[in-house]
Amino acid sequence: MSHISHSISFSPLRRICLGAALALSVAGCAGPSVQDYAKEQPQLDLRQYFNGPLTAHGMFTDRSDKVVKRFTVRMTGRWKGDEGTLEEHFVYSDGSTQQRTWHLRHLGNGRYSGRADDVVGEAQGQSAGNAIRWSYVLALPVDGRVWNVRMDDWMYLMDGRTLLNRTAMSKFGLHLGDVTLAITKE
Repeated sequence: MSHISHSISFSPLRRICLGAALALSVAGCAGPSVQDYAKEQPQLDLRQYFNGPLTAHGMFTDRSDKVVKRFTVRMTGRWKGDEGTLEEHFVYSDGSTQQRTWHLRHLGNGRYSGRADDVVGEAQGQSAGNAIRWSYVLALPVDGRVWNVRMDDWMYLMDGRTLLNRTAMSKFGLHLGDVTLAITKE
Protein backbone atom coordinates (compact mmCIF):
# COMPACT_ATOMS: atom_id res chain seq x y z
CA MET A 1 0.00 0.00 0.00
CA SER A 2 2.70 2.50 0.90
CA HIS A 3 4.56 1.72 -2.34
CA ILE A 4 1.53 2.76 -4.40
CA SER A 5 0.91 5.95 -2.43
CA HIS A 6 4.55 7.02 -2.77
CA SER A 7 4.55 6.48 -6.52
CA ILE A 8 1.62 8.90 -7.07
CA SER A 9 2.45 12.57 -6.82
CA PHE A 10 0.47 15.60 -7.85
CA SER A 11 1.68 19.08 -8.67
CA PRO A 12 0.43 21.86 -6.33
CA LEU A 13 -1.93 23.16 -9.05
CA ARG A 14 -3.32 19.69 -9.64
CA ARG A 15 -3.83 19.23 -5.86
CA ILE A 16 -5.78 22.50 -5.70
CA CYS A 17 -7.94 21.48 -8.69
CA LEU A 18 -8.59 18.02 -7.21
CA GLY A 19 -9.44 19.55 -3.83
CA ALA A 20 -11.86 22.03 -5.43
CA ALA A 21 -13.51 19.27 -7.47
CA LEU A 22 -13.89 17.13 -4.35
CA ALA A 23 -15.38 20.05 -2.39
CA LEU A 24 -17.85 20.79 -5.19
CA SER A 25 -18.90 17.15 -5.48
CA VAL A 26 -19.48 16.90 -1.72
CA ALA A 27 -21.44 20.18 -1.73
CA GLY A 28 -23.48 18.90 -4.68
CA CYS A 29 -24.50 15.86 -2.62
CA ALA A 30 -25.87 17.96 0.23
CA GLY A 31 -29.64 17.84 0.17
CA PRO A 32 -32.15 20.52 0.99
CA SER A 33 -32.73 21.77 4.50
CA VAL A 34 -36.24 21.86 5.95
CA GLN A 35 -35.66 25.61 6.45
CA ASP A 36 -35.63 25.96 2.64
CA TYR A 37 -39.44 25.59 2.87
CA ALA A 38 -40.05 28.03 5.75
CA LYS A 39 -41.98 30.50 3.56
CA GLU A 40 -44.04 27.87 1.72
CA GLN A 41 -47.78 27.69 2.32
CA PRO A 42 -49.98 26.18 3.55
CA GLN A 43 -48.27 25.81 6.92
CA LEU A 44 -47.94 22.16 8.02
CA ASP A 45 -48.88 21.45 11.63
CA LEU A 46 -48.87 17.70 12.26
CA ARG A 47 -51.27 18.16 15.19
CA GLN A 48 -53.88 19.55 12.80
CA TYR A 49 -53.22 17.50 9.66
CA PHE A 50 -52.83 14.12 11.38
CA ASN A 51 -55.98 14.53 13.47
CA GLY A 52 -58.89 12.37 12.34
CA PRO A 53 -59.19 9.89 9.47
CA LEU A 54 -56.79 9.86 6.50
CA THR A 55 -56.18 7.57 3.52
CA ALA A 56 -52.88 7.05 1.70
CA HIS A 57 -51.96 5.31 -1.54
CA GLY A 58 -48.32 4.40 -1.98
CA MET A 59 -45.65 2.31 -3.56
CA PHE A 60 -42.15 1.07 -2.86
CA THR A 61 -39.64 1.33 -5.72
CA ASP A 62 -36.26 -0.37 -5.66
CA ARG A 63 -33.04 1.46 -6.54
CA SER A 64 -33.68 0.88 -10.26
CA ASP A 65 -37.09 2.64 -9.86
CA LYS A 66 -39.02 -0.59 -10.44
CA VAL A 67 -42.30 -0.68 -8.48
CA VAL A 68 -41.91 -3.62 -6.10
CA LYS A 69 -44.99 -3.18 -3.93
CA ARG A 70 -48.14 -1.04 -3.91
CA PHE A 71 -50.28 -0.40 -0.86
CA THR A 72 -53.15 1.52 0.73
CA VAL A 73 -53.07 2.85 4.28
CA ARG A 74 -56.02 3.79 6.45
CA MET A 75 -54.88 6.14 9.21
CA THR A 76 -56.45 7.70 12.27
CA GLY A 77 -54.68 10.44 14.19
CA ARG A 78 -55.59 11.69 17.65
CA TRP A 79 -53.94 14.53 19.56
CA LYS A 80 -54.29 15.75 23.12
CA GLY A 81 -52.18 18.86 23.45
CA ASP A 82 -48.64 18.01 22.36
CA GLU A 83 -49.10 14.20 22.54
CA GLY A 84 -50.53 12.26 19.61
CA THR A 85 -51.05 8.78 18.20
CA LEU A 86 -51.27 7.81 14.55
CA GLU A 87 -52.69 4.36 13.84
CA GLU A 88 -51.76 2.98 10.41
CA HIS A 89 -53.41 -0.06 8.76
CA PHE A 90 -51.58 -1.18 5.58
CA VAL A 91 -53.04 -3.41 2.87
CA TYR A 92 -50.44 -4.44 0.26
CA SER A 93 -51.07 -5.39 -3.37
CA ASP A 94 -50.13 -9.02 -2.59
CA GLY A 95 -52.91 -9.18 0.05
CA SER A 96 -50.64 -8.98 3.09
CA THR A 97 -51.41 -6.53 5.88
CA GLN A 98 -49.47 -4.63 8.53
CA GLN A 99 -50.27 -2.31 11.40
CA ARG A 100 -48.18 0.39 13.04
CA THR A 101 -49.02 2.83 15.80
CA TRP A 102 -46.93 5.97 16.10
CA HIS A 103 -46.68 7.78 19.43
CA LEU A 104 -45.85 11.37 18.53
CA ARG A 105 -44.76 14.37 20.57
CA HIS A 106 -44.62 18.04 19.59
CA LEU A 107 -41.44 19.45 21.15
CA GLY A 108 -41.94 23.09 20.11
CA ASN A 109 -40.23 25.21 17.43
CA GLY A 110 -41.36 22.83 14.67
CA ARG A 111 -39.64 19.82 16.26
CA TYR A 112 -41.31 16.45 16.77
CA SER A 113 -40.33 13.03 18.06
CA GLY A 114 -41.97 9.69 17.41
CA ARG A 115 -41.85 6.06 18.47
CA ALA A 116 -43.36 2.87 17.05
CA ASP A 117 -42.78 -0.82 17.74
CA ASP A 118 -40.78 -1.34 14.53
CA VAL A 119 -38.76 1.88 14.86
CA VAL A 120 -35.30 1.49 16.42
CA GLY A 121 -34.89 4.26 18.98
CA GLU A 122 -36.72 7.51 18.38
CA ALA A 123 -37.70 9.25 15.15
CA GLN A 124 -36.75 12.93 14.96
CA GLY A 125 -38.76 15.41 12.90
CA GLN A 126 -38.23 19.06 12.00
CA SER A 127 -40.86 21.14 10.20
CA ALA A 128 -40.88 24.54 8.53
CA GLY A 129 -43.48 26.05 6.21
CA ASN A 130 -45.29 23.27 4.35
CA ALA A 131 -42.61 20.59 4.94
CA ILE A 132 -41.37 18.20 7.57
CA ARG A 133 -38.33 15.94 7.50
CA TRP A 134 -38.24 12.79 9.62
CA SER A 135 -35.13 10.70 10.28
CA TYR A 136 -35.34 7.26 11.85
CA VAL A 137 -34.28 3.63 11.63
CA LEU A 138 -36.95 1.06 10.73
CA ALA A 139 -36.63 -2.64 11.63
CA LEU A 140 -37.74 -4.07 8.28
CA PRO A 141 -38.45 -7.81 7.81
CA VAL A 142 -36.80 -9.07 4.62
CA ASP A 143 -36.78 -12.78 3.64
CA GLY A 144 -37.00 -14.06 7.23
CA ARG A 145 -34.42 -11.59 8.58
CA VAL A 146 -34.76 -8.10 10.03
CA TRP A 147 -32.78 -5.26 8.48
CA ASN A 148 -32.32 -1.96 10.28
CA VAL A 149 -32.91 0.52 7.47
CA ARG A 150 -32.29 4.28 7.63
CA MET A 151 -35.36 6.29 6.59
CA ASP A 152 -35.03 9.87 5.28
CA ASP A 153 -38.66 10.91 5.19
CA TRP A 154 -39.93 14.18 3.60
CA MET A 155 -43.57 15.31 3.70
CA TYR A 156 -45.01 18.30 1.82
CA LEU A 157 -48.49 19.74 2.48
CA MET A 158 -49.94 20.61 -0.93
CA ASP A 159 -53.28 22.00 0.24
CA GLY A 160 -55.59 21.53 3.23
CA ARG A 161 -56.32 17.90 2.29
CA THR A 162 -53.31 16.54 0.37
CA LEU A 163 -49.87 15.67 1.68
CA LEU A 164 -47.14 14.10 -0.48
CA ASN A 165 -44.51 11.92 1.17
CA ARG A 166 -41.23 10.59 -0.21
CA THR A 167 -38.90 8.44 1.81
CA ALA A 168 -35.41 7.37 0.77
CA MET A 169 -34.34 4.06 2.33
CA SER A 170 -30.68 3.15 2.86
CA LYS A 171 -28.47 0.67 4.67
CA PHE A 172 -24.74 1.20 5.24
CA GLY A 173 -25.11 4.40 3.18
CA LEU A 174 -26.34 2.47 0.13
CA HIS A 175 -29.65 3.56 -1.40
CA LEU A 176 -32.13 0.66 -1.30
CA GLY A 177 -35.21 2.32 -2.73
CA ASP A 178 -37.97 4.85 -2.11
CA VAL A 179 -41.44 4.92 -0.64
CA THR A 180 -43.86 7.39 -2.25
CA LEU A 181 -47.23 8.22 -0.66
CA ALA A 182 -50.14 10.51 -1.44
CA ILE A 183 -52.09 11.11 1.78
CA THR A 184 -55.59 12.58 1.78
CA LYS A 185 -57.34 13.99 4.83
CA GLU A 186 -60.97 12.82 4.91
